[in-house]
Amino acid sequence: MTDTRRRVKVYTLNEDRQWDDRGTGHVSSGYVERLKGMSLLVRAESDGESGSLLLESKINPNTAYQKQQDTLIVWSEAENYDLALSFQEKAGCDEIWEKICQVQGKDPSVDITQELVDESEEERFDDMSSPGLELPPCELGHLEELAELVASSLPSPLRREKLALAVENEGYIRKLLELFRQCEDLENADGLHHLYEIVKGIFLLNRTALFEVMFSEECIMDVIGCLEHDPALGGLPRRHRDFLTKTARFKEVIPIGDPELRAKIHQTYRVQYIQDMVLPTPSVFEENMLSTLHSFIFFNKVEIVGMLQDDEKFLTDLFAQLTDEATDDDKRHELVNFLKEFCAFSQTLQPQNRDTFFKTLSNMGILPALEVILGMDDVQVRGAATDIFSYLVEYNPSMVREFIMQESQQNDDDILLINLIIEHMICDSDPELGGAVQLMGLLRTLVDPENMMATANKTEKTEFLSFFYKHCMHVLSAPLLANTTDDKPSKDDFQTSQLLALILELLTFCVEHHTYHIKNYIINKDILRRVLVLTASQHAFLALCALRFMRRIIGLKDEFYNRYIMKNFLFEPVVKAFLNNGARYNLMNSAIIEMFEYVRVEDVKSLTAHIVENYWKALEDVDYVQTFKGLKLRYEQQRERQDNPKLDSMRSILRNHRFRRDARTLDDDEEMWFNADEDELEECEAVVPPSDNKTTKASDGENEDLMDPISKFMERKKLKDSDDKEVLGKSSSLSGRQSPSFKLSFSSSTTKTSLSSPPGSPGSGAKGSPPTAATVTTKVGLVDYPDDDEEDEEDVGGESKEETPPLSKKSKLSS
Repeated sequence: MTDTRRRVKVYTLNEDRQWDDRGTGHVSSGYVERLKGMSLLVRAESDGESGSLLLESKINPNTAYQKQQDTLIVWSEAENYDLALSFQEKAGCDEIWEKICQVQGKDPSVDITQELVDESEEERFDDMSSPGLELPPCELGHLEELAELVASSLPSPLRREKLALAVENEGYIRKLLELFRQCEDLENADGLHHLYEIVKGIFLLNRTALFEVMFSEECIMDVIGCLEHDPALGGLPRRHRDFLTKTARFKEVIPIGDPELRAKIHQTYRVQYIQDMVLPTPSVFEENMLSTLHSFIFFNKVEIVGMLQDDEKFLTDLFAQLTDEATDDDKRHELVNFLKEFCAFSQTLQPQNRDTFFKTLSNMGILPALEVILGMDDVQVRGAATDIFSYLVEYNPSMVREFIMQESQQNDDDILLINLIIEHMICDSDPELGGAVQLMGLLRTLVDPENMMATANKTEKTEFLSFFYKHCMHVLSAPLLANTTDDKPSKDDFQTSQLLALILELLTFCVEHHTYHIKNYIINKDILRRVLVLTASQHAFLALCALRFMRRIIGLKDEFYNRYIMKNFLFEPVVKAFLNNGARYNLMNSAIIEMFEYVRVEDVKSLTAHIVENYWKALEDVDYVQTFKGLKLRYEQQRERQDNPKLDSMRSILRNHRFRRDARTLDDDEEMWFNADEDELEECEAVVPPSDNKTTKASDGENEDLMDPISKFMERKKLKDSDDKEVLGKSSSLSGRQSPSFKLSFSSSTTKTSLSSPPGSPGSGAKGSPPTAATVTTKVGLVDYPDDDEEDEEDVGGESKEETPPLSKKSKLSS
């Protein structure tokens, strides 16, 4: 890149047709291999020589670039995506403009490099065949012809451009304004109506060079005059010029020595007035035609803020008079309004410059000045101060919090800035509490932990929240505590209810985002009980706010809160509100049922028991939802587990899907358990219980509980054995003397078992021969199924050649 870099700001046009600042950097032009062409490159100035790319845009030969106000280059990358480069120096803008024109083969003296082509091929051919658009003579008799020409040119971008060039090159605007003065003197209504259509059409040409002429000091008032004579008004002109010259007077609260700055301020105000008040509301199709007008105002504001910020004497005088006790109220009112507008203009600055701007205001003492202003009786002044405070909080809440904590070391709680904000919220005289809503939003931003910083040396969250709950929370909750001393709200009018709803909204936010600070405050001050008094309010929105507050607390599933609720029987006002609501199906009904449903679904055991034990009789008849019966069932299950811990332990075992048993000594009863056939196991509905640790006996402590199914089985087994003795006779005497020995080994899915078959059994040899061993391989699942019997019979093998020797009990079970 051999080009000299120039300092620029990069802007993009958003969906609201406002320019968004994308950062400041240095622009250059050069060939980019990836884009296969000459491109504009902007690198962020904060990142040095190899800074990150803010913009990389190929100079497309067919893209229309516009040069505006000597320091702006504007173009469209794609549909609905406009870009702008704002240069610090005119020389830099001229150099980049020459590069763009060089790539596109254009003369650098033009202000736009390409014609916008949306027409049909036939229309394009017709337009290209003509060298330019010829305007009729600027005379009274040709105004109608000119108005028709302007109207016919607007739908075609190419014809619009040719019309704009013709108007610009022939100095047509000043000639039209001369005709306007003649028509006014002659009271020529038709001529004035035609001029209105012509001037409105020139605005829609969307060309900066024309705006610079129209908004010049000598022309702008006549332009506004032309726009007063709208034919749709039926011959009754507006009086915009009277308002601007007589009513809207420019006041220099602090003398401005720079005449260029003063002229820029006048121009910006009048152009903003034209956009907001004079021009008719643009249609959907005309909205994009005024983008250059938006840009003109935007960049004017940026320039004004920059010039004021650079004037150190001006800002010093401004804050000196704001904080001077000798300044009269009217003067201070003007100063505050100026400062408010100054802060509003600063929103157009890029982030780095905005940061410098607010730091400058902070160093000048804007927060102490606001503290003085907020103490004034003038409602308008306080409103302007609130707007300024909102700019500061939204931009840098940490700066405001730091000032508030430093201030607390010197002043009493009553005169702290944050307590003044709370008091103004509480004392808002607006029936709709518009100011209170704004202030509540600012307080929420200040106490939001999400925007608090944590450093190695200090934690802003801990420090500020400790400060807030110690010095400010009692001021915020005072109206709530004062209005809930009885069983019903002492004041239940609409405005008071709105205020209490705002306070509850902020307290609910604190419950969600703060931890022990709000918990200690609620429990120590018994806040929830006072809040639930509001469920008896005649205003449903306030009662719902109280329920929402309690619901957020329950949703934390914090046992400290739960014990506090149970100890003070705080579900009682909720149940009363539910019963008083009757059978009405409304928000109150749904909110209360949802609260109880949450306790049931989340199985909050302590609250479930408390609700059933204390309020079941009042709720048992509610059967259109199953919530309360479900709570009762939960409660009974809890009691059952408490009364029979063995059952709870056994249920935990049955929920396991994997079972593992270590080698351990088998009692005779357990051997019979494992030797039982599957039908008997099925009757007992048992599975093999796991054992995780060392060898134990079935009669030991907890394992005795686990062997209950075995004991039940053994009782049945012994009864069956006594019946089988007569059938078995002498040939089964061996089995009567000792239990069959077996070997059981567990694998992941198969259990192998060797059973000593008694003489005469299907697996033995001929009758009367010595006992032999039968080897049986079976698949034993964790639960027995009826079909397994048939599979087991098919898997039985033949005779074994030698008898399986007796095994010790310890070696009979291996895992």
